[in-house]
Amino acid sequence: MLIKARYVLPISAPYIEDGAVVVRDEQIVAVGPATELEAAWPDEEVCDYGLAALLPGFVDTHTHLEYTAMRGLVDDVPYAQWKSELMAHERAFTEQDWEDSARLGALEALASGITTLADITQTGASGRAVQACGLRGIVYREVEGMERPLLADVMRLALDDIAAWEASFDPARIEVGISPHSPYSCHPELFAAVRDVASDGRPVAMHLAGSYEEYQFVKYGASMLGFEVRDQYDREAHVWLPTGVSPVRYVDQYKILCVPRFMAVHCTQVDEADIEILARNQVAISHCPRCNAKLGMGTAPIDRFLDAGLVIGLGTDSPAATNTMGMFAEMSSGLLIQRSHSTRNRDRFLSAERYLRFATLDGARVLGLDDRIGSLEPGKLADLQVVDLTHSAQVPTRDPESALVHTSHRSDIVLVMVAGRALYVRGDWTEQDGPGIKARVEAIRDKLRA
Repeated sequence: MLIKARYVLPISAPYIEDGAVVVRDEQIVAVGPATELEAAWPDEEVCDYGLAALLPGFVDTHTHLEYTAMRGLVDDVPYAQWKSELMAHERAFTEQDWEDSARLGALEALASGITTLADITQTGASGRAVQACGLRGIVYREVEGMERPLLADVMRLALDDIAAWEASFDPARIEVGISPHSPYSCHPELFAAVRDVASDGRPVAMHLAGSYEEYQFVKYGASMLGFEVRDQYDREAHVWLPTGVSPVRYVDQYKILCVPRFMAVHCTQVDEADIEILARNQVAISHCPRCNAKLGMGTAPIDRFLDAGLVIGLGTDSPAATNTMGMFAEMSSGLLIQRSHSTRNRDRFLSAERYLRFATLDGARVLGLDDRIGSLEPGKLADLQVVDLTHSAQVPTRDPESALVHTSHRSDIVLVMVAGRALYVRGDWTEQDGPGIKARVEAIRDKLRA
């Protein structure tokens, strides 16, 4: 198949006007000007999308698909209160509720141009949804626990789940990692146990330095996390003793940051010493600007991360927090927030092109998948999307990157392809019963509201 569009954005190279991509089986075999590729591949079926942008599928570095049904349930409150109320609502979920909620999240990811995602889950529902919907990704088995005598059982159950998930998921598309939830919900020896499991390169993700409440709790032992949220994780846990250090310095003591594929999520509450620790350990960053802003968690210092050489990807986080799986909204919000915090450093006035890179190739680098996805290059997997630009407020378009980041919406997406399979075409999922899944989730929402 030869796919044509007014703009082809390889990401790893400048955009091509009147370009095309040739896809055969699961791979991209050629990228270049349409006239040249049509001459070189005269027998290929041609799909011409006209005034549109052809680019890699988005790489979402942090999600919680199984919370999709909870969106809007707890809104307009700060992080610690949101977390506490959400955990209380979780108790109403049945096993099937988790499955349906995750499936809807996976479908919405596809409809948002996301072809690869990194999801943290305890139930495994997110992984099963990724598998069923044809997406690609890393599924992290979450672990938590504050009581030392129980940690062996926590890890045993987690490793059993990891083995079962690996046996059932397609290894060509889905990798299984492990995720210690956060500094405030894990005993230090759990960090050490995860470090040992991940020393061979198993992916690790962790919510780290994500909110002012977390920072205050870890360092001083005084915040809402100590009285409500942490009690819901483990009511029998011993009283927390203040550490006197930041969350980053606290977990660094247990050498978990030095595992080969560690991704830190949020990182809004960091200072220069923390950034130096993250850089020394080559920690990858999942930046979730909408969640950070909506829950009042703080602003990640993206310019300082870049100065330190850290690799950054974008995450949409939980639909229960951000309400949508929209990567266009994530790019636009993230760019505007970052610029508002860079008024004294014009050298770090980042471009739309840079945020588009965060959402694609740099996101793939964060997950260690950039040799396979994240850009349009011969030999890479055919994970791509086409975005209609005819409705853009920037028509006639001078800068496709700007048009995509500042004016595009997921409703403009006309094609999403994973490994050469068209999974979403002009508003419809080609292999899934979207309306049926939505109806089941509406029933869950009715129950939660009641």
